[in-house]
Amino acid sequence: MTCTLLGLEGHEVSVETDIANGLPNFGLVGLAAPSIKEARERVRAAMNNSGFQFPAKRITVNLAPADIKKDGTSFDLAMAAGILAATGQVPESAVKNKIFVGELSLDGQLRNIPGVLAMALSLKTINGAGEWSLVLPAGNAEEASMVQGIPVIGVNSLQELVHYLRGELVIPAWEGSPDHLFGHRDCPQQADFQDVKGHLSVKRALEVAAAGGHNLLLTGPPGTGKTMLARRIPSILPSMTLEECLEVTRIHSVAGLIKPDQPLLIARPFRSPHHSATVASILGGGRIPQPGEVSLAHRGVLFLDEFPEYAREVLEGLRQPLEDGEVHLARAELTLTYPAQFMLVASRNPCHCGYYGHPKVLCSCSPAQVARYHQKSSGPLLDRVDLHIEVPALEYRELEETGAGESSSVIRQRVEKARQLQREKYRKINAACNAHLSHRQLQRYCPLNEKARAILRRAFDTLALSMRAHDRVIKVAQTIADLEGAEGIDATHIAEAVQYRSLDRRE
Repeated sequence: MTCTLLGLEGHEVSVETDIANGLPNFGLVGLAAPSIKEARERVRAAMNNSGFQFPAKRITVNLAPADIKKDGTSFDLAMAAGILAATGQVPESAVKNKIFVGELSLDGQLRNIPGVLAMALSLKTINGAGEWSLVLPAGNAEEASMVQGIPVIGVNSLQELVHYLRGELVIPAWEGSPDHLFGHRDCPQQADFQDVKGHLSVKRALEVAAAGGHNLLLTGPPGTGKTMLARRIPSILPSMTLEECLEVTRIHSVAGLIKPDQPLLIARPFRSPHHSATVASILGGGRIPQPGEVSLAHRGVLFLDEFPEYAREVLEGLRQPLEDGEVHLARAELTLTYPAQFMLVASRNPCHCGYYGHPKVLCSCSPAQVARYHQKSSGPLLDRVDLHIEVPALEYRELEETGAGESSSVIRQRVEKARQLQREKYRKINAACNAHLSHRQLQRYCPLNEKARAILRRAFDTLALSMRAHDRVIKVAQTIADLEGAEGIDATHIAEAVQYRSLDRRE
């Protein structure tokens, strides 16, 4: 038995081996991709170079069920174990109740493979925590052991595997635990808001965005600190729960981004793709679609610097993940769904030259050029961004300030407190924070008093807000109320939330 991945889900595959008399041949059937067909040469060389006999007969290997598309290099170890058992070089009973995954090198050593955590989670769901074990490369063992209840056997080479199957070598099962790594976590050092001069109103907006998981757009001239501010957002985001850590690690494992010395990701992802990125790299793609940047940023931040410079199809492709919290990738062979519940942080200049509306520097763009620059970011996409924040140029006196501002740890404490209120309030529904509330949930959990409703009504009529923008104003207002520890949404909360719709006000 072995396992193949389709998206984040693992599927059991039975590797059936038949050896018959006839001209030497190694046939492989069962809807195998080219990467699996190449395993024939790897298995042959690995067995010969490890001192085992590769039969000069007609070998047929079937990967069942045959209707599931199979790809990757994780089938090598199961094929080798099947041939060894079929030729009597290891007891046939020794390969029972074991699932083999791993890639063989030509000298018989085992190489690490991606997606081990996703495989282990799926196999536990399929088989439970019964009398079976997972045999894989030693470098992947700690990652697989994050799934409790599964005996994990890590081997370094084909020779070591054969000695283990013959009973000549005892390999203790890994008994790692995510609780151990989670309890002794040491998050990497992050940039601190204490280093940022001025911009008090912008810092307040970033705190609101972090407390409620809201999408954010920063607009301002070049050199005002938009990128510096955005890169400090992870330092004020709340810590991930153990379930979120496993969820994020699973996606990065499938993408092959897990390091052997870091089997569990404990810091929220921060992804910052270049503006030349393609649709496939942002949303996910490939013949068998792999997770893109929106999925790698799940439970974290996706930062798009120079927002209008991204291809239009890339920006428009963000609309569905922003709305649904997941991305659906359809191909001719299959359709996969990856989670994509991220916080979008985007930055842009006010025009092509960057100085439109600047109080001291003259803008060199014509009105038509300014309009074309703004049209690169479509209205429906900006409507899905909760906070539109202007980042003005600093005065020199602000740069001379020697007093240290609030540190990220102080801001983070307020954010954690607000998120805790939200977790307690929404524990019965599928919403991690205010930004994830649906329209119906918003009506139930975020009531407005009469004064607050009057201000919102006036803003809705004056700014010609859409229904989506109307709901997002309420979500932001609820986050502001949570930061203050208020029981409900007041008029001041709505008024501040409306101020964060600067693009609507400009229009």
